[in-house]
Amino acid sequence: MIYVLIVLFILLLAAIRIVQQYEKGVVLRVGRVIGEKQPGLRLLIPIIDRMYKVTLQIVTMPVPSQKIITRDNVSIDVAAVAYYHVVNATKSIVAIQNVYSAVNQIAQTTVRNIVGQFMLDEVLSDTDKINKKIKEIIDTHTEAWGVLVTTVEIKDIQLPDTMQRAMAKQAEAEREKRAKIIAAEGEFQSADKLGGAADIIAKHPIALQLRNLQVLSEIAVEKNSTIVFPNSFLSTVDDVKKFMASEKV
Repeated sequence: MIYVLIVLFILLLAAIRIVQQYEKGVVLRVGRVIGEKQPGLRLLIPIIDRMYKVTLQIVTMPVPSQKIITRDNVSIDVAAVAYYHVVNATKSIVAIQNVYSAVNQIAQTTVRNIVGQFMLDEVLSDTDKINKKIKEIIDTHTEAWGVLVTTVEIKDIQLPDTMQRAMAKQAEAEREKRAKIIAAEGEFQSADKLGGAADIIAKHPIALQLRNLQVLSEIAVEKNSTIVFPNSFLSTVDDVKKFMASEKV
């Protein structure tokens, strides 16, 4: 009697399964799929039924760095990361032997093929476009496995040392070019303003004399300079007095 109770207890334990909230259980009866079990406490027929638990959580899968030759024949190392989750538990068990390994392999192949179709400058600047294209191609393969790829991101691009030095020189040359252009624009604007000032002085000679007086006033503020007035400056003072007198009249 004790042995019978022990056997019944063991069979009861074999029949009880717990499916977590983030899982689904795929039940096979005598090797044939009969359905999926939702989260909670589930009962199976011992020996006859077998249940495979499939996680529905998003999986973060790193895509290892691999050497890729771009369309302009530059060798680079590219690493990426993919995010996917199972949307059909039955397909992920029946259609493919190992979902994680399959997604990882197809992701590596797709990253290598897609990045190789772009120029180096495009790889560095149009990563969003490349990521989107990689995701779409991976999705076409994984749909039959019950897997949905949510995101693929290129996270690291390693350039050869020679290419890094060349790009650094190019960037430095671009900065020097912009600096020279800005300096030339400043000289042009300065010359334009000076030309305008010269036209005004040509129309009103007294303006030059007033400017001379202003400069002398600024120099005198320091009180540590000896100012020598040129002989022509006396006529400047006379002109200013005459101008002021004419203004009063």
